[in-house]
Amino acid sequence: MFKFLVAVIKTARPRQWIKNLAIFAALVFTGQFYNPGLFDKTLQGFIALTLVVSAIYFINDIADVRSDKLHPFKRFRPIARGDIPVPIALIIAGAGVFAGLWLANSLSNFFFLTLLAYLLLQLAYTFWLKEMVVIDILVIATGFIMRVYAGAFLIDAHLSIWFLLCVISVSLFLAAGKRRAELFILHEKAAEHRKTLSLYSTDLLDAYLSMFATASWLSWALFTFFKEDETKFYLSEAVSPNLLDTIPLTILGSGKLLMMTIPVVVFGVMRYLRIVYEGSRAETPERVLMTDKPLVIAFALWTTLIFLVLYVFQTG
Repeated sequence: MFKFLVAVIKTARPRQWIKNLAIFAALVFTGQFYNPGLFDKTLQGFIALTLVVSAIYFINDIADVRSDKLHPFKRFRPIARGDIPVPIALIIAGAGVFAGLWLANSLSNFFFLTLLAYLLLQLAYTFWLKEMVVIDILVIATGFIMRVYAGAFLIDAHLSIWFLLCVISVSLFLAAGKRRAELFILHEKAAEHRKTLSLYSTDLLDAYLSMFATASWLSWALFTFFKEDETKFYLSEAVSPNLLDTIPLTILGSGKLLMMTIPVVVFGVMRYLRIVYEGSRAETPERVLMTDKPLVIAFALWTTLIFLVLYVFQTG
């Protein structure tokens, strides 16, 4: 029984849940992170999203049993290895979808519709769209984008168009990196595992990576720049007046403090590109983001700066 539960948890991909944290983006960037009501609602939305996403992983593994057995790593997945019978996996997937959508519907109609659209898109990807070159990358990226929109719909928030452009660019960047890493791992067996991989060349994927890497950091830079037009930042009363005297007025200009995060984002993009070209780790972006020390440090620094600017140097 214990072995079966471990297999179920492994198939649910807890490591992948880090991507679901994107649902908190609207809460953070609208300055509402410490609003108890909205935080609780977003947390429940995170649980609903995680249930649906995990159910989709079960469905995906059922559909990909044969191809996973040809993959050097995926052949160890519980369903491919036979640790979870397919009928049981289908029951677990159905329960996850029902529970997730039921919870989503109790939170917000638009949130429910977003999760339903996400589910339908992922099912289309599993059984059809993943065999279409270029479209498969777009669908992978769209899944991440929908997580951000789901969070915005959940709390009825407005997000800057530049921020959404950044989300789109980063999503495409990670998706292209994932395909590039898969091509590196599988080599001549790429077509056997997934037909579309044989239609990509390393040169084409390198061009995609270059394009989306540039778009990622540049769109973030534009977001921080135009944030000045949306809101003004000022020093909290909790900050010592002596500190105010030590900071140049040009830095204290409204919105400019957020631009301190740009070098961190540029470093993160450069570091991830290096990982993509070093080997296979980029096949699972969430694992890279959780285990690569330079990226973990960069993400922690970026998060810290965001909270300092938005919640210590408060909005007004």
